[in-house]
Amino acid sequence: MRSIIVGAGAVGRHLCAQLSIEGHEVVLVDKDLQQVRRAERDFNIMAIEGNGASAKVLQEAQIEKADLFIAVTDIDEVNLIACILAKEFGVTRKIARVRNEEYLSSSSPLNEYRLGIDLIINPDQVMTNEILKISEISEAFEVVDLAKGEAVLVGYDIKEANPVCGISLADLKELKGLYDFVVVAIVRDGQTVIPRGGDQILPGDKLYIVVRRKDMAAVEELLSLRSKAPRKVFIIGGGDVGLRVARALESQKVEVYMVEADARRCELLADSLQHSVVLNFDGLDAHDLISEGIDTADLVIAVTESDTTNILSSLLAKHHGAKKSIIRISRPDFIPLLGKLGIDVALSARLVAANMILKFIRRGAITSAASLLGSDAEVVEFIVREKWPHVGRQLHSIEFPEGVNIGAVARRGEVIIPSGNTVLQAADRLIIFAIKDSIPLLERLMTQ
Repeated sequence: MRSIIVGAGAVGRHLCAQLSIEGHEVVLVDKDLQQVRRAERDFNIMAIEGNGASAKVLQEAQIEKADLFIAVTDIDEVNLIACILAKEFGVTRKIARVRNEEYLSSSSPLNEYRLGIDLIINPDQVMTNEILKISEISEAFEVVDLAKGEAVLVGYDIKEANPVCGISLADLKELKGLYDFVVVAIVRDGQTVIPRGGDQILPGDKLYIVVRRKDMAAVEELLSLRSKAPRKVFIIGGGDVGLRVARALESQKVEVYMVEADARRCELLADSLQHSVVLNFDGLDAHDLISEGIDTADLVIAVTESDTTNILSSLLAKHHGAKKSIIRISRPDFIPLLGKLGIDVALSARLVAANMILKFIRRGAITSAASLLGSDAEVVEFIVREKWPHVGRQLHSIEFPEGVNIGAVARRGEVIIPSGNTVLQAADRLIIFAIKDSIPLLERLMTQ
């Protein structure tokens, strides 16, 4: 498949890396010559210097041969014009990233349907949804909905005092009783391990677990964890993401404190929010934060435009007693370092948007995907075809690639947490945790 990506920022680079690994013929277009040369050096792709909204430049990229066109520059109009040009050249699938909400409204004359664009992504809305999903499960650092929400993949940090430390996965399986779940991966010292029964859980491990949503509370109790929905939340930064999160939390009857340094923005926030307390001071002002009760906050969400402010304000809040922190960060390469500092969840808006794009464009055997922050792995879903040669066989008899773990099987509205004896049927939806390098081999197996 030939894919053209316009924009060599974090989203574009992430997509280049992933699609080239999966065997796509990738062409990257960007105005910045330095970014173009860097991309050519880092990835197995062709890169062209130029304006992605120029027909001449797109012809140089041989757009007439493209199957997929993705425009993810920082300028809405460039992305939209580029996609309109791609439509004129006959490209089948077109995706644009935009910030202006006007393009997202169904009543707008410039929405995706009228422009002939298959998917328009608003990064602020995607980030808001991710924050809200993680905020609901206080013990988790990552949450991915699977099987239409019936199952969930959850990431948990295992602290040193947790009584499950030292227990093998085989012993844990004996303890779990009526509630089924699968430990699909362990991230230990920055390395992702696909575990086996003899592997032990150690302090500092990050456990990725697939479980039925209805069984989450029971499984957390088994793991000596207990998630609670937040009752008191501080939001540092009153931009678009902060405002969206505050509105959503208000509707859930959460006590919200919005901290914003800009006085004019505070006036707009006060008019836009119904019950939240809007505070006009800097998110790094320890005295004001303490006087407003940051020490009793269940959750602090730092979403200013400054990585430094988000990191420091979260550390300050955690130091004074806040239970959990979620921050937005623009540099995804910093994410693995932040957990060691005490920040619970760090989200890159660009990577979250890239995950949504990957989920949309995978149309073959893969039906959805999510790259997991803090690991070199993805969770993917495959639909078992009727003519697949392994239909009717038990899982243990199928030679899945190394670095792959089956987390769940969705079958006719039911979610099955599988064992090696589970027999696959046509139309089963397999939820699979896989190291990224194993995904091309996995897709090859599933398309036999």
